[in-house]
Amino acid sequence: MSRSTLSVLLAIAATSKFALAQPDPADPTPLVDKTYAYPSGIPYQVDYNTAAIRGPQVGYNICNSTTENQNSLCQTSMVNHIDDFCLWAPPSPNSTIGDTEQEEVAWCTKPGHGTRLIPNGALQGVQYLVTSEYIQIAGFIDQTQVNMNAGDYGGELDPHGADLRGNPLGGLMYSNAFPSNGGNNNSYQQVIDWTNFMGGNAFCITICDPASSSANQSAYCQNIYDRMGCSYNMPNNAQNGTFEVCAADLKTPAGLYVTGGVTMTYTQPNSGVVNPPYTAVVPASSNCVTYASAALYTGLATVTPTGVSASASGATGTAKATSTGTNTAGAASSTQTGGAATLGVSALAGVTGTLFAMIFLS
Repeated sequence: MSRSTLSVLLAIAATSKFALAQPDPADPTPLVDKTYAYPSGIPYQVDYNTAAIRGPQVGYNICNSTTENQNSLCQTSMVNHIDDFCLWAPPSPNSTIGDTEQEEVAWCTKPGHGTRLIPNGALQGVQYLVTSEYIQIAGFIDQTQVNMNAGDYGGELDPHGADLRGNPLGGLMYSNAFPSNGGNNNSYQQVIDWTNFMGGNAFCITICDPASSSANQSAYCQNIYDRMGCSYNMPNNAQNGTFEVCAADLKTPAGLYVTGGVTMTYTQPNSGVVNPPYTAVVPASSNCVTYASAALYTGLATVTPTGVSASASGATGTAKATSTGTNTAGAASSTQTGGAATLGVSALAGVTGTLFAMIFLS
């Protein structure tokens, strides 16, 4: 793709990102405009307004050794490296993302962030991609170990949402992984734009470099294609059982494609079948380094898995599943191959009434 074509795509993505957003009158400042130095500038709660339509956040943002346990309600997350990242997941067992999106808490791979820890063995494969604009992580997980219902095909978490207050409400993201941080592992930058899909025994998360242009951050951390899942938002070659770090080329932002030399935009429908007229291309990767999971996640060795393990059929091979809730969108299909096949399943969201249908890793 030429540089000029990519510039057009980025401009389109940035323009469309906030088209449907309606700020809450009681709390009109978007979450992405609330910036805090780590850790001294972080308030106890970023979103505390009880008059807001969705109420205040359920957790807190000041997280330390006193909050680090498996009941933590920490809503300050981290993405630093393949051995040190967090995912958003429910605070209570057997939950669905659609019902709890505003409540999710941070589950991390390493102690020291004041959060819950992802139980030992829950992560079953992780691909960590480093690009010039963002970091992307995708992989496989026994989602029951992070309080998700075994049959939940999930949804998207991001710092926007229909009211611009984010899902989860007040959720903050920090990182020490970008070159703009000067290689200082003890200093963390606030990540303004990020997106995290959870469900179907899989996950993907992208954090955009805060030093990049706002257009690039909006494009590469796009959040309006919440029904299209990892395969279109974060094309990847993650493999079950493989833990690797790679350099990667930039992806084409979700919903944007070129056909016959013409830049096209796919608009995700509010309901019905999600059937994009293109196949997302997995960007080329290189310089991959493979790790053993036992060597990566040494801090999880004492965190014992609980609950009933999800069926392995959802995490390997080609997924063939139906929604365990109300299926209003039907199934979407994809011919994409490589690290993972895809499928589409829908579930009704809770308080926001947002409809999620996911095309996920399988």
